[in-house]
Amino acid sequence: MKNIVLIGMPGAGKSTIGVLLAKSLLYSFVDTDLIIQNKFHKSLCDIIDEKGIDGFLEIENDCILAVNFENSVIATGGSAVYGTEAMQKLKENSIFVYLKLPLAELESRIADIKTRGVAMKNGTTLADLYRERTLLYEHYADFTLDCAGLTPEQCVEMIVNYSLSV
Repeated sequence: MKNIVLIGMPGAGKSTIGVLLAKSLLYSFVDTDLIIQNKFHKSLCDIIDEKGIDGFLEIENDCILAVNFENSVIATGGSAVYGTEAMQKLKENSIFVYLKLPLAELESRIADIKTRGVAMKNGTTLADLYRERTLLYEHYADFTLDCAGLTPEQCVEMIVNYSLSV
C-alpha cells in the first residue's frame, strides 16, 4: 500500500490522527515538522525568526525531499504544500488526505498561532491563511475528509476505508 500524506491547516489534527492511523495500518509515523526541528535543533518558531518565511519554506521543501518514505503515515506541516518539488516527490507513492475543518473550529483549537511555528507573514490572519492554503490543499488532495464533528478515531476509520478502496 502507498504512504498516506496528511495535509491541512495547523490544528486540523494531522499529528493526532496520523499516529492513530499509523498504528491502525501498522505503518511508521513521520511528522515533517519534527524532522525539521531535529535537523536544526531549534523550534519551528526560532527557525522562522532566523531564516524568514521564504527561508523556512525552502528548508521544509528540502527536508521532505531528503527523506525516502516507505509504508508511512506522513503528517506534513501546514505550509508543506508550498513546496512544489516535495509535493511532487510525495505524490509518486502516496495518497494525499486533506483534513478539512471549518475556520471557526480551527480558531477554537489554536490558542496562539504565533507559538505554533506557522509560516505566515506579519499582518496575516488565520482567516487569510485559510483562504490561501485551502486552494493548495484541494489541489493536492486525493481524498478530502471533512473532520468537523468527527473524533480522531472516526477520521482514522474513514481514511483506512478510503485507502483500501484505491
